[in-house]
Amino acid sequence: MATVSRIRSSLSVFNKILRSNSQLSPLHPQLSKGFSTSSVQKEQKVKVPLALFGGSGNYASALYIAAVKTNALEKVESEILDLVEASKKADTYFQFTKDLSVPAETRVKAINEICTQAKFSDVTKHFLVVLAENGRLRNLDTIAKRFVELTMAHKGEVKVTVTSVIPLPPEEERELKETLQETLGQGKKVKVEQKVDPSILGGLVVEFGQKVFDMSIKSRARQMERFLREPIHFGTL
Repeated sequence: MATVSRIRSSLSVFNKILRSNSQLSPLHPQLSKGFSTSSVQKEQKVKVPLALFGGSGNYASALYIAAVKTNALEKVESEILDLVEASKKADTYFQFTKDLSVPAETRVKAINEICTQAKFSDVTKHFLVVLAENGRLRNLDTIAKRFVELTMAHKGEVKVTVTSVIPLPPEEERELKETLQETLGQGKKVKVEQKVDPSILGGLVVEFGQKVFDMSIKSRARQMERFLREPIHFGTL
Protein backbone atom coordinates (compact mmCIF):
# COMPACT_ATOMS: atom_id res chain seq x y z
CA MET A 1 0.00 0.00 0.00
CA ALA A 2 2.90 2.36 0.75
CA THR A 3 4.19 1.87 -2.77
CA VAL A 4 0.78 2.64 -4.25
CA SER A 5 0.56 5.82 -2.18
CA ARG A 6 3.99 6.92 -3.40
CA ILE A 7 2.98 6.27 -6.99
CA ARG A 8 -0.25 8.23 -6.64
CA SER A 9 1.56 11.20 -5.18
CA SER A 10 4.30 11.05 -7.80
CA LEU A 11 1.81 11.05 -10.68
CA SER A 12 1.21 14.72 -9.90
CA VAL A 13 4.59 15.53 -11.45
CA PHE A 14 2.99 15.10 -14.87
CA ASN A 15 1.19 18.42 -14.55
CA LYS A 16 4.44 20.24 -13.80
CA ILE A 17 6.48 18.44 -16.44
CA LEU A 18 3.90 18.91 -19.16
CA ARG A 19 4.04 22.66 -18.55
CA SER A 20 7.82 22.76 -18.69
CA ASN A 21 9.66 21.64 -21.80
CA SER A 22 12.74 23.77 -21.25
CA GLN A 23 14.71 21.33 -19.10
CA LEU A 24 14.20 18.04 -20.86
CA SER A 25 16.69 15.24 -20.35
CA PRO A 26 18.05 13.40 -23.40
CA LEU A 27 16.88 9.92 -24.32
CA HIS A 28 18.85 6.87 -23.31
CA PRO A 29 19.50 4.67 -26.36
CA GLN A 30 21.15 1.99 -24.23
CA LEU A 31 17.85 1.34 -22.44
CA SER A 32 16.02 0.73 -25.70
CA LYS A 33 18.79 -1.57 -26.80
CA GLY A 34 18.57 -3.54 -23.57
CA PHE A 35 14.87 -4.17 -23.94
CA SER A 36 14.59 -4.52 -27.72
CA THR A 37 12.96 -7.75 -28.81
CA SER A 38 15.75 -8.43 -31.29
CA SER A 39 18.44 -8.46 -28.60
CA VAL A 40 16.25 -10.70 -26.44
CA GLN A 41 16.08 -13.24 -29.25
CA LYS A 42 19.85 -13.13 -29.88
CA GLU A 43 20.93 -13.72 -26.28
CA GLN A 44 18.08 -15.70 -24.79
CA LYS A 45 19.90 -17.08 -21.78
CA VAL A 46 16.65 -17.07 -19.82
CA LYS A 47 13.85 -19.14 -21.30
CA VAL A 48 10.37 -17.69 -21.04
CA PRO A 49 7.86 -20.22 -19.67
CA LEU A 50 5.21 -19.28 -22.24
CA ALA A 51 5.42 -18.25 -25.88
CA LEU A 52 3.67 -14.88 -26.16
CA PHE A 53 3.01 -13.18 -29.47
CA GLY A 54 2.30 -9.66 -30.66
CA GLY A 55 3.79 -6.39 -29.48
CA SER A 56 2.52 -6.69 -25.91
CA GLY A 57 3.77 -10.25 -25.68
CA ASN A 58 7.24 -9.23 -26.88
CA TYR A 59 7.50 -6.42 -24.34
CA ALA A 60 6.24 -8.67 -21.54
CA SER A 61 8.77 -11.37 -22.48
CA ALA A 62 11.62 -8.84 -22.54
CA LEU A 63 10.64 -7.56 -19.10
CA TYR A 64 10.41 -11.12 -17.77
CA ILE A 65 13.91 -11.99 -18.99
CA ALA A 66 15.40 -8.79 -17.53
CA ALA A 67 13.66 -9.36 -14.19
CA VAL A 68 14.77 -12.99 -13.93
CA LYS A 69 18.36 -12.11 -14.84
CA THR A 70 18.49 -9.64 -11.94
CA ASN A 71 16.56 -11.92 -9.56
CA ALA A 72 13.86 -9.27 -9.18
CA LEU A 73 10.80 -10.95 -10.69
CA GLU A 74 8.44 -10.51 -7.73
CA LYS A 75 9.52 -6.92 -7.10
CA VAL A 76 9.11 -5.94 -10.75
CA GLU A 77 5.70 -7.59 -10.92
CA SER A 78 4.55 -5.74 -7.82
CA GLU A 79 5.82 -2.39 -9.13
CA ILE A 80 4.21 -2.76 -12.55
CA LEU A 81 0.86 -3.81 -11.09
CA ASP A 82 0.97 -0.98 -8.53
CA LEU A 83 1.58 1.56 -11.30
CA VAL A 84 -1.27 0.18 -13.40
CA GLU A 85 -3.63 0.32 -10.43
CA ALA A 86 -2.61 3.83 -9.41
CA SER A 87 -2.79 5.18 -12.96
CA LYS A 88 -6.46 4.17 -13.23
CA LYS A 89 -7.25 6.84 -10.66
CA ALA A 90 -5.08 9.54 -12.21
CA ASP A 91 -6.82 11.29 -15.11
CA THR A 92 -3.78 13.36 -16.02
CA TYR A 93 -1.58 10.29 -16.33
CA PHE A 94 -4.23 8.47 -18.36
CA GLN A 95 -4.53 11.32 -20.86
CA PHE A 96 -0.74 11.70 -20.92
CA THR A 97 -0.17 8.08 -22.00
CA LYS A 98 -2.82 8.31 -24.71
CA ASP A 99 -1.54 11.55 -26.24
CA LEU A 100 1.13 10.65 -28.80
CA SER A 101 1.65 14.33 -29.60
CA VAL A 102 3.58 14.68 -26.32
CA PRO A 103 7.31 14.64 -27.21
CA ALA A 104 9.19 11.47 -26.30
CA GLU A 105 11.63 13.54 -24.22
CA THR A 106 8.75 14.83 -22.10
CA ARG A 107 7.40 11.33 -21.56
CA VAL A 108 10.82 10.05 -20.53
CA LYS A 109 11.39 12.93 -18.10
CA ALA A 110 8.01 12.32 -16.48
CA ILE A 111 8.57 8.58 -16.14
CA ASN A 112 12.02 9.12 -14.64
CA GLU A 113 10.51 11.46 -12.04
CA ILE A 114 7.74 9.00 -11.17
CA CYS A 115 10.11 6.04 -10.89
CA THR A 116 12.48 8.00 -8.66
CA GLN A 117 9.73 9.14 -6.29
CA ALA A 118 8.12 5.68 -6.22
CA LYS A 119 11.54 4.09 -5.60
CA PHE A 120 11.15 1.62 -8.43
CA SER A 121 13.86 -0.91 -9.22
CA ASP A 122 16.23 -0.23 -12.10
CA VAL A 123 14.61 -2.95 -14.22
CA THR A 124 11.16 -1.41 -13.88
CA LYS A 125 12.47 2.11 -14.40
CA HIS A 126 14.44 1.22 -17.53
CA PHE A 127 11.52 -0.73 -18.94
CA LEU A 128 9.07 2.14 -18.44
CA VAL A 129 11.55 4.53 -20.04
CA VAL A 130 11.64 2.29 -23.13
CA LEU A 131 7.84 2.31 -23.26
CA ALA A 132 7.89 6.09 -22.97
CA GLU A 133 10.45 6.42 -25.75
CA ASN A 134 8.48 4.16 -28.05
CA GLY A 135 5.06 5.65 -27.30
CA ARG A 136 3.88 2.41 -25.67
CA LEU A 137 2.85 3.68 -22.23
CA ARG A 138 -0.75 3.46 -23.41
CA ASN A 139 -0.29 -0.32 -23.72
CA LEU A 140 1.06 -0.83 -20.19
CA ASP A 141 -2.16 -2.39 -18.88
CA THR A 142 -2.14 -5.05 -21.61
CA ILE A 143 1.60 -5.63 -21.25
CA ALA A 144 1.17 -6.05 -17.49
CA LYS A 145 -1.49 -8.73 -18.00
CA ARG A 146 0.79 -10.65 -20.35
CA PHE A 147 3.66 -10.25 -17.89
CA VAL A 148 1.52 -11.74 -15.11
CA GLU A 149 0.87 -14.75 -17.35
CA LEU A 150 4.63 -15.31 -17.45
CA THR A 151 5.16 -14.84 -13.72
CA MET A 152 2.34 -17.25 -12.92
CA ALA A 153 3.78 -19.85 -15.28
CA HIS A 154 7.19 -19.27 -13.67
CA LYS A 155 5.69 -20.08 -10.25
CA GLY A 156 3.69 -23.02 -11.56
CA GLU A 157 0.39 -21.23 -10.96
CA VAL A 158 -2.71 -21.79 -13.04
CA LYS A 159 -5.33 -19.07 -13.09
CA VAL A 160 -8.86 -20.46 -12.93
CA THR A 161 -11.75 -18.07 -13.52
CA VAL A 162 -15.01 -19.17 -11.90
CA THR A 163 -18.18 -17.32 -12.87
CA SER A 164 -21.30 -17.67 -10.74
CA VAL A 165 -24.51 -15.77 -10.01
CA ILE A 166 -23.35 -14.90 -6.50
CA PRO A 167 -19.90 -15.14 -4.88
CA LEU A 168 -19.05 -18.71 -3.87
CA PRO A 169 -19.07 -19.37 -0.12
CA PRO A 170 -15.57 -20.10 1.26
CA GLU A 171 -16.35 -23.80 1.73
CA GLU A 172 -17.54 -24.26 -1.86
CA GLU A 173 -14.55 -22.32 -3.19
CA ARG A 174 -12.20 -24.54 -1.17
CA GLU A 175 -13.86 -27.73 -2.49
CA LEU A 176 -13.73 -26.46 -6.06
CA LYS A 177 -10.07 -25.51 -5.66
CA GLU A 178 -9.25 -28.99 -4.31
CA THR A 179 -11.06 -30.64 -7.23
CA LEU A 180 -9.22 -28.48 -9.75
CA GLN A 181 -5.93 -29.19 -8.00
CA GLU A 182 -6.53 -32.92 -8.39
CA THR A 183 -7.39 -32.42 -12.06
CA LEU A 184 -4.27 -30.39 -12.81
CA GLY A 185 -1.99 -32.66 -10.81
CA GLN A 186 1.01 -31.96 -8.62
CA GLY A 187 3.44 -29.21 -9.52
CA LYS A 188 0.63 -26.76 -10.31
CA LYS A 189 -0.89 -24.21 -7.95
CA VAL A 190 -4.51 -23.29 -8.56
CA LYS A 191 -5.27 -19.59 -8.26
CA VAL A 192 -9.02 -19.00 -8.32
CA GLU A 193 -10.48 -15.72 -9.55
CA GLN A 194 -14.19 -15.31 -8.94
CA LYS A 195 -16.52 -13.37 -11.21
CA VAL A 196 -20.17 -12.60 -10.63
CA ASP A 197 -22.53 -12.63 -13.61
CA PRO A 198 -26.27 -12.86 -12.88
CA SER A 199 -26.97 -13.45 -16.59
CA ILE A 200 -25.82 -17.11 -16.36
CA LEU A 201 -28.92 -17.67 -14.14
CA GLY A 202 -27.21 -20.32 -12.02
CA GLY A 203 -24.53 -23.00 -11.99
CA LEU A 204 -20.89 -22.31 -12.82
CA VAL A 205 -18.62 -21.44 -15.73
CA VAL A 206 -15.04 -22.58 -15.11
CA GLU A 207 -12.22 -21.36 -17.38
CA PHE A 208 -8.51 -22.15 -17.32
CA GLY A 209 -5.98 -22.21 -20.10
CA GLN A 210 -7.86 -22.78 -23.34
CA LYS A 211 -10.59 -24.83 -21.65
CA VAL A 212 -14.09 -23.71 -20.73
CA PHE A 213 -16.50 -25.83 -18.72
CA ASP A 214 -19.92 -24.23 -19.02
CA MET A 215 -22.20 -25.71 -16.38
CA SER A 216 -24.49 -22.71 -16.18
CA ILE A 217 -28.27 -22.89 -16.21
CA LYS A 218 -28.21 -20.45 -19.13
CA SER A 219 -26.16 -22.91 -21.19
CA ARG A 220 -28.44 -25.80 -20.25
CA ALA A 221 -31.49 -23.74 -21.18
CA ARG A 222 -29.99 -23.02 -24.61
CA GLN A 223 -29.26 -26.69 -25.14
CA MET A 224 -32.84 -27.56 -24.20
CA GLU A 225 -34.14 -24.85 -26.52
CA ARG A 226 -32.12 -26.24 -29.43
CA PHE A 227 -33.39 -29.73 -28.62
CA LEU A 228 -37.02 -28.58 -28.61
CA ARG A 229 -36.55 -26.75 -31.91
CA GLU A 230 -35.35 -29.88 -33.69
CA PRO A 231 -38.01 -31.51 -35.89
CA ILE A 232 -39.58 -34.68 -34.58
CA HIS A 233 -39.40 -37.68 -36.94
CA PHE A 234 -42.47 -39.75 -36.10
CA GLY A 235 -41.26 -42.60 -38.25
CA THR A 236 -38.51 -43.33 -35.76
CA LEU A 237 -40.86 -43.42 -32.78
